[in-house]
Amino acid sequence: MKKVLLVDTNVSSAPIHDYLMRAGYEVFVCGANPADFLAKVSRNYVNMDYSDIGKTQALVEALAVDYIVPGCNDHSYQVCAELNADGHFPGLDSGRVATEINNKQQFRALASQIGLPVPRVIPDDKAVDVWPVIVKPVDAYSGRGITIVREQSRDALPDAIRQARAYSRTRSCIVEEYVEGQLFSHSAFIAQGMVQSDFVVEEHGTANPFVVDTSRVVYDFPHNMLERLRECVAGLARNLELVDGLVHTQFIRHGDRFWVVEITRRCPGDLYSQLIELSTGFRYAEAYARQFLGLAADMGKQSLVQSRVMRHTLSLPVEGVLEALRFSLPVQIEKLVPLSLAGDVVKASPFGRIGLLFAGARSETEFADLFEATLKRKLYSIH
Repeated sequence: MKKVLLVDTNVSSAPIHDYLMRAGYEVFVCGANPADFLAKVSRNYVNMDYSDIGKTQALVEALAVDYIVPGCNDHSYQVCAELNADGHFPGLDSGRVATEINNKQQFRALASQIGLPVPRVIPDDKAVDVWPVIVKPVDAYSGRGITIVREQSRDALPDAIRQARAYSRTRSCIVEEYVEGQLFSHSAFIAQGMVQSDFVVEEHGTANPFVVDTSRVVYDFPHNMLERLRECVAGLARNLELVDGLVHTQFIRHGDRFWVVEITRRCPGDLYSQLIELSTGFRYAEAYARQFLGLAADMGKQSLVQSRVMRHTLSLPVEGVLEALRFSLPVQIEKLVPLSLAGDVVKASPFGRIGLLFAGARSETEFADLFEATLKRKLYSIH
């Protein structure tokens, strides 16, 4: 039986773990939080901080694993790429390529060089001549340390820069033009630099404007813009010589224009894989995991559907105590993953979550009402 090390213990990696187990591998997981889902359910949990490359390398050698699989955060993918310096493990880009993609500053420079549409970057040594701007850590995640600064509050820019640097592992940040529009994601599986399967998802942040907590698959996204997105992915793949597998892009659309704001190669979090699977029937977690097993991510023609399903991270804009969830309208629950218990203090988003809800509806009208109530934060209360 071949061995796999899954470098993540978060619940979002559970579908990846489930596929690996079903496929007949001996699966080990590692992470520093024994309270994480996979840490509690896996019989092969290793309690360790995988960001320590030396220790993780020693674990890989001690277990004599055949494959390593990144979980659902950028740091996990970066660690796996660094562990693959000799190219022994399939499905992983080099550490240099992973850094170019994951580091926001390096990615913006690369994107401008190869012609990807991205927001304009304001160099640190230049006076800001465009407002508003958004300040981000170059290597943080989940909306942490991000601030929008508008011209009328321009004096707040130095504090925003200090905050962003405080959330960065490298104490670095990026200042760029803030573009208005609707946030989407484009999740594509590539082979030989070309998109084989892809999905567009509409994304919203209701508890925190910088944290996606509500999303749904879009089935009628404009074809011309989708083709341009595919060209962006293919161009990046050619330029960096990306290995086959997942390329996940977040972009902002305004009218007939779009701006790429982030690209990753790891599986998105908050059970994004389940949104795709419940909405379309596409086995997303399997397609993602296969690239790291030396198998083709393209699993042939699948009979896909177009179901009305939304994903919502039950969370709070301000800290509160969870007593009970009370819904304000009927909800057809497809899946509910609880992450907090009654009596728990739930921190404000992005630091606390109540659960992950996948909900549907019998008709387009009911689904539209459900989604609208969720966006207005009128779907439920916690009292």
